[in-house]
Amino acid sequence: MTDDIDDIAEDSASAPTGGGSIRLDKWLWHARFCKTRSLAQTWCASGHVTVNGRTVSKPATSVKPGDTVGFLSGPYRRMVVVQAPGTRRGPASEAQTLYHEPDPPARQTDEFMPHRPRGAGRPTKKDRRALAALKGDGPD
Repeated sequence: MTDDIDDIAEDSASAPTGGGSIRLDKWLWHARFCKTRSLAQTWCASGHVTVNGRTVSKPATSVKPGDTVGFLSGPYRRMVVVQAPGTRRGPASEAQTLYHEPDPPARQTDEFMPHRPRGAGRPTKKDRRALAALKGDGPD
């Protein structure tokens, strides 16, 4: 009887890390992408995070193993695949087991934004119109 209880305890201890789902903000915090959970909530609420290609607006969005999470981390655009939901915010070595990064982080470039050298003065009317057209704020 005690052997059965020990087997059940071992199974339940390893089960949460292998499957199931978890809140996105909690997972970002567990995987150590965000320093605090409130920062992870801010990222999600501001629309800077995508799950499976869709922009997330709520921190309570569930992620499960196999989901792809995308976000900006400094100057880099990172895309990671969730491997496990995790049960706690442990050391970095434990956090790295929660995700897999198929490609190295790509440096975010401003290729869509016109480049203006620092100190070049105010933008001209033509520059402002070009910028508004890129942003989609142009006259309708």
